[in-house]
Amino acid sequence: MSNDLIPPSPRYDPNAPPAPDDAALFAEKEPFQLFERWFDEAKQKEPNDPNGMALATADASGFPDVRMVLLKGVDARGFVFYTNAESAKGRQIEANPRAALCFHWKSLRRQVRVRGLISLASDVEADAYFVSRDRGARLGAWASEQSRPLPDRLALEKRIAEFALKYGVGEVPRPTHWRGYRLAPLAFEFWRDRPFRLHDRLTFTREQVDGAWVKGRLYP
Repeated sequence: MSNDLIPPSPRYDPNAPPAPDDAALFAEKEPFQLFERWFDEAKQKEPNDPNGMALATADASGFPDVRMVLLKGVDARGFVFYTNAESAKGRQIEANPRAALCFHWKSLRRQVRVRGLISLASDVEADAYFVSRDRGARLGAWASEQSRPLPDRLALEKRIAEFALKYGVGEVPRPTHWRGYRLAPLAFEFWRDRPFRLHDRLTFTREQVDGAWVKGRLYP
């Protein structure tokens, strides 16, 4: 593969205005407050899917896997996403209920990494979010045997048509295998780009999900 396909390292203008002061950028003493502020900025700046996050899981043997999913809820309890429990990630989470997230907001030159423990969101939460989805997405949750072999696109379209006929113009209920998952963080890392790869890295860690946060810094 040609190295011409790899973008060059960034060059920094010595006359550019200075980056935001650390005291202002990292003012919060609690990670969820800082995440909320950065996320609000990302929603204003990112052109697509500011709630997109890489979700890393591992199977029972420890073999890792990663994919992009969408954040659908966040509060002091953790980060919520939804998926088919019979999918690859659903099976991996069942075997090994620990995971990591990474938000990368390119327009802000920032990222947030999170590691923690996974639990199921309540049926009430899952039902509430499911009914908010577009009808086509609700039918798709029934039609897609997620992560399993698909002979061709026609097979999927046929299943969608079958479920559309089954539910007609009525409500489409949530499949029992379509679940919400919550990652309760044990560690956060807030990263922001600085010239010459001398980036800022702020951490929050705790020993257990109801423990106190310890704030620290890492070398770039």
